[in-house]
Amino acid sequence: MTSTQTRRAREGVDVPSRFAAIDAVKGQPEIAQSDVDDAGDARTATSGVRERAAAAASPGHRARGDGGEPTARLSRRGGGRRAPQHLRPGQETVAGMADFSPRGRGRPHVVVVGGGFAGLAAVHGLRGVDVDVTLIDRHTYNTFQPLLYQVATATLNPGDITWFLRSIRTHQENVRFLKGTVVSMDHAMRTVVLDGGQSVGYDYLIISAGVTANFFGVPGAPEYSMPLYRRTQALALRDKVFAVLEEAVVNGRDRDLRIVVVGGGATGVEMAGALTELRDNDLHVTYPELTPARVHITLVERQPFLLAPFHPTLREYARRSLQRRGVDLRLDTSVKQVRPDGVIIGDQVFLPADIVVWASGVRVHDRVAQWNVPQGRGGRITVDDHLRVDGLNGVFAVGDISVEGGDRALPQLAQPARQGGTYVAAQLKAVLTGRQVTSFDYHAKGTLATIGRNSAVAQINGLPRLTGVLAWVIWIAVHVFSLLGNRNRFATMLNLSARYLFWHRSHNAIVGETPTVILDQVAHRDRVRRHRPDRLAS
Repeated sequence: MTSTQTRRAREGVDVPSRFAAIDAVKGQPEIAQSDVDDAGDARTATSGVRERAAAAASPGHRARGDGGEPTARLSRRGGGRRAPQHLRPGQETVAGMADFSPRGRGRPHVVVVGGGFAGLAAVHGLRGVDVDVTLIDRHTYNTFQPLLYQVATATLNPGDITWFLRSIRTHQENVRFLKGTVVSMDHAMRTVVLDGGQSVGYDYLIISAGVTANFFGVPGAPEYSMPLYRRTQALALRDKVFAVLEEAVVNGRDRDLRIVVVGGGATGVEMAGALTELRDNDLHVTYPELTPARVHITLVERQPFLLAPFHPTLREYARRSLQRRGVDLRLDTSVKQVRPDGVIIGDQVFLPADIVVWASGVRVHDRVAQWNVPQGRGGRITVDDHLRVDGLNGVFAVGDISVEGGDRALPQLAQPARQGGTYVAAQLKAVLTGRQVTSFDYHAKGTLATIGRNSAVAQINGLPRLTGVLAWVIWIAVHVFSLLGNRNRFATMLNLSARYLFWHRSHNAIVGETPTVILDQVAHRDRVRRHRPDRLAS
C-alpha cells in the first residue's frame, strides 16, 4: 500500500467516506452558489477531520468549544504557512514504484491532474485550506491557449502566454508540483501512476487534464495537418509558415501559395484573420520577391456559418469581415482527405496547399481510457451535478475533459473550466467541515472572437451585441487580463501594441529557425529561360 493508505488504515479513518455520507447530513447549513463563486476571496475553514488533525496538530493548533470539543479554526492562510512539506521519493510501494505522496502530516491529500484553467482554479481555491495539494502535469508550464494563434503568426513570444507552474508556490505553500503524464489510476487503492514510475496516493482526486485535437477520422489529417492546441504546435506552425515563404523566395516565385485553415470556430477565424494581416501588411516589405495576391488563405467549415456559439448577426459580421480581408471561405464544405500537397474537400475537389492548419474540434486523450473512469460522448468523463465522477467516491472531473448528462453539458471553454475548478475547491472545503454545497451552476459571462485589427465580435451578458473596434478593444483587454502573471500581461500588451499601434511601420516578426533552402536547379533554369533567355548558357 502507499503511505496514504497505510496511514489511513493505521488511524482507522476513511476521509472520502465523509464525502459519500455528506448528502445524508441533516441540519447543516448550505453554501449558496454566490459564496462558491467568490470562494477564492473568502476566508476558508481548516479541516474538521478530527482524527487527521489529531495526528498532526501541535499544541493549540485547534480551538476548543465550551464542551471541550474541537472547533473549526478560520484562517486565510491555513496550512500554507507551516513548515514546508517535502515529497520524499525512494520508498517503494508494493508494485515497486516510488511513492511520491506527502508524508508525515496526517491531513488530507488532494491530487490535481492537469495544470490548465480548471486545474489551477481548483489549486488556487484550496489556498489556505488544511490539506496537502499535489499538482501533476506533463509540462512545467501552463499555456494560455486563446492566444496560441498569435504565437503561430509571429506576433507574440511563446513565453508571453506560458506560466511556470512551480511559481504557484509564491503565494501558496500547501501545494507541490510533480511533472509527469498519468498512465493509470487505481481508485480502489486510491493511487495514480505516472509515466516515470512514480505512484501518488490521494484522498481526493481532481481530474482536469484537458483535451487534444479531434481529426474526426479524416484520412491523412493526423499526419499532414498542423493542429494548434499546444505551445510546441504553435511554434512548429510558425516555423513552417516562414520556411514556406523562404522556400518560395528561392524556388517558388512563379507559383501560388496557399494555407488552408480547417474549422470555422474562434480558433479558425482568428487564425485566418491573422494570416491575412501577415500577408497584406508585412509581405510586401519583408518578402518583396513574392506577390501578396498569389498567397491565398482558405477557410473550410462544414457548417453553413462561422462561429457557431454566436448570434447569427455576429456570425454574418465575421463572414463579411473575413471576405473583405480576402479570405477564401468554403462554408458548408467538409474535408474528405488531407494529403502532403493539399486537401480534398466537398465533392472530391482538390485544393493544393502548402500548409493545412487543423482547428476543427477537440477530444479527450486516448490515455484516459486507461484511467478506470466512466466515459460518455466524445470520451469525456461523466460527472453528476456536483462534478463528481459517476460511481467514484472523492473523485471529481472538471473542464473540457468532463461532461454532465442531459441539457447541462457545458461548452469546452475557459469560463466553465475556471468556474468548475473553483466550485470543486469550495466543495472540498465544505466536505472537510461537514457542510453541503448546492449543485454546480455555470454562469455564462459571454464570448468573444477577433477577426483582426479593429474587427471583433462580442456577445456579453447584459450588453448589446458588439462588433468592430469596441469589441476588439474589449477582446484585447479581457485576454491580457486573463493571462497569468504580471510579466506575461506586460509583455503581451507591449508586443500587441508594437504590432497594432505601429501598423504600417513595424514589420518585425518573432521568428525561429527555418531549414536551409536548396536551390531547385531545374526550376531555376526554366525560370531563367522564360525571363532572361540571353543569360541562359547554351
